[in-house]
Amino acid sequence: MSPQTFHAEQRIARPLPVVFDFFSRASNLEAITPPWLSFSILGTEPDEVRVGTVIPYRLRLHGIPLIWVSQIEEFEPERVFVDRQLIGPYKQWLHRHEFEADGDGTLIRDIVRYELPLGRLGALAEQLFVRRDVRRIFEHRRATIERLLA
Repeated sequence: MSPQTFHAEQRIARPLPVVFDFFSRASNLEAITPPWLSFSILGTEPDEVRVGTVIPYRLRLHGIPLIWVSQIEEFEPERVFVDRQLIGPYKQWLHRHEFEADGDGTLIRDIVRYELPLGRLGALAEQLFVRRDVRRIFEHRRATIERLLA
């Protein structure tokens, strides 16, 4: 299976520093993740997010308990951060979060590049439910971010 790319964008009527601060706190990942994933950070939340920060968490995907470990590999305050899955269900998961001031608000862009393991079986899973799941997760995030930050 070749890598897939998912894009999402939204504008929040809050200033860039406020929006970026919200996203740079690992605990807020729990707040914007759909409840059906039963997401929780393992251990203590990192004091600060920067290049090299590792964030382990637990979740349930279609009822299957998983451990997922992400590492921040790029971090530019009020501009961008990138997290990469080190351990988890994907062969590759790279999530780029971009932030841009837009008048009195902020544009948030998410670019996710993912690839499933298992060759043709992974490609079939991507078509049958993974693509839909990724879209649903980001739809939930969008609504929750709007509610929490607007």
